[in-house]
Amino acid sequence: MNWKHHTLIQSLMSRGPLNYNDFLKIFAAVTGKNPSKSDGEVNAYLLKINKELSYVQMELRQCRNQNDGEVYYGIVNSVADDQSKLGTRFSAPQITLFKGVIDAIVQDTAAQGSISTIEALNLRLENQVYSVTESQSQAASSQVPTALRNFSLSQKEKTIDELVHDKWLCQTSDGGIGLGVRSYLDLRSWFHSSGIPSCEVCNEAAIKAKMCQSEGCTFRIHHYCLKKKLSQSRGKFVCPTCDTQWDCQFPKLEVEAEDEPNDPVESRPPVGSKRKRLKTNRNGDSGNAQSQAAGCGSSQPSQSVSDLRRETRSSARLR
Repeated sequence: MNWKHHTLIQSLMSRGPLNYNDFLKIFAAVTGKNPSKSDGEVNAYLLKINKELSYVQMELRQCRNQNDGEVYYGIVNSVADDQSKLGTRFSAPQITLFKGVIDAIVQDTAAQGSISTIEALNLRLENQVYSVTESQSQAASSQVPTALRNFSLSQKEKTIDELVHDKWLCQTSDGGIGLGVRSYLDLRSWFHSSGIPSCEVCNEAAIKAKMCQSEGCTFRIHHYCLKKKLSQSRGKFVCPTCDTQWDCQFPKLEVEAEDEPNDPVESRPPVGSKRKRLKTNRNGDSGNAQSQAAGCGSSQPSQSVSDLRRETRSSARLR
C-alpha cells in the first residue's frame, strides 16, 4: 500500500465510522480523484486495502445504519478470540451491561430497535452471567462476581453515556437507547449467527424494522427498504409471505430521477451515486414519515441519561 491507502485507513481508525458522503470527501481530498467519475478507482483502492488488512485480521466494512438508513464505512476486527477481547478500555461490568442492552434490543418481538433508558439502567448484570432456575438462584447469586454486584446506578449511567459517545449505542429522539453504527458494523456476523430475523429485501438483520400485522406472519422489512419498495410500487405494498396488503402510513412521495447509493456489499462498496431527495406532496404531513424513520440520528432534542437518574432510582427501589 502507498501513503494514500494508509491515510484512508487512518482517517477511519481515528474518526470512527464515517457516513457515505464524508468518506467520499476524504477519498477525493487524499487521492485527487472525483468519486462520481472514478468508480473503478475507488473500488480498486478499497479492495487493495481489504487485501492487506486481511493479514492482520481486520477489514474495511460498510453497512447501513438501521436508525437512519445511511451507509457507513469503518475498520473492524474480523476475529473474536481471547486476545482481541483484551483490546478494549471497558471493564468486565461495562461489557456485561453492553451485552445486556444488546440482548434486550434484539430480542424485542416488536422490532422497535431500542429500549427505554430506564430498562437499560435496571438491567440485572448477574442475569447476563448465569441462567438458572428459581431453586438455583440463591446459590448462584453468591457466585456472581463482586464487581457485577457492586456496579452502581451511577456507574451504569456513565457507561451508557460512554457507549453512546463511542457510537456503540445511540440515544433515540424519545430518550430511549438503541444500537449505534459501530454495533451494526462490528456485530453483523453475530446478528446472523444468533438467529435474528432478517429483512426479506436486503437480507440484513432486521433489528429496527416494520413487521407484517397479519397474525402468525414473520415478515420483516427495514423502514428504508419499505420506502424504496413504495416508491417503486406507487405507494402500495403486499406482503410477499402472506399476501396481505399493507396499510402504509407514509405520505405520498415524489422521487426525483436520481440514484441513491446501492445496498452495501462488503467486498465492493458502492461509489459515485447520489442520494434520493424525497418530497412530500402538497397536502401531505411530513410528520408521519419522520416518525417512521425516527432513530439515533434525529436532530430532535433527546432526554439525557443523567436527567432520568432520580426517576430511575425510584423505579429501582420499587423493584
